[in-house]
Amino acid sequence: MTLVNLTREEFLQDRQGRTFTDLVSNAPKVLDDLIDFFNDENRQRRMQESEIHHDRAPLAGVVRELESQPSIDRLLSSKNPRRSQRLRQAVGVIVRMIMEKSGWKKTGRKGSLGVRTSAPQKPPFHNTGGLAFWFLRAERYVPGTQVPFVSVKNRCKTLQKGRRLARKAAESSRDSGAHTGM
Repeated sequence: MTLVNLTREEFLQDRQGRTFTDLVSNAPKVLDDLIDFFNDENRQRRMQESEIHHDRAPLAGVVRELESQPSIDRLLSSKNPRRSQRLRQAVGVIVRMIMEKSGWKKTGRKGSLGVRTSAPQKPPFHNTGGLAFWFLRAERYVPGTQVPFVSVKNRCKTLQKGRRLARKAAESSRDSGAHTGM
C-alpha cells in the first residue's frame, strides 16, 4: 500500500472540495486537522482493510479515532447542526479522494456506521448505537483491480447456484430414469 498525501490545495481544487469554502473560512484549523488525520499510512491501511476484510465502509476503520480528536469532536458536538453536517460531508470528500487515489472506486452505496434514536432529539444530533457517535453512513468502495477475497454475499450466490444446478441434474436424472422404464 502506498501512502496518499492530500493537501489543502488539492482538497480545495477537487470538484466537491471547492464547495467547502464556508468550512475553510469558519474553521481552517479543523480542515487542516482532518487532512493531517487522514494523511497517515496506518489509518489509510485500516480504511482499505475495512472494505477488504470487514465488508464495511472505509470510514468504519478509523471513525472512532477520528471522533476522539478534540478539534473534530468540538465541531461535531456544536449545537449548530449545519456546521456539524458540513464537517461530516468534508470527511466524506477526503475519504473519497484518498480511496480514489489509492485505486478504489465508489459503489454508489452507503454503509451504516450508527443508529439514531427514534425519539425527538435536540442538537447536537448523535447516534445511540452502532460504531460511530456522530456519523450515520459512509460511502462504500470497490478495488479498481481484482478483489483479493470473495465477499460472503458472492460466495452465497455461488453456493446457491451450485445447489440449484445439482438439484436440476438430480431431477433430470430421475426423469430420464422414469422414461426408460428403470
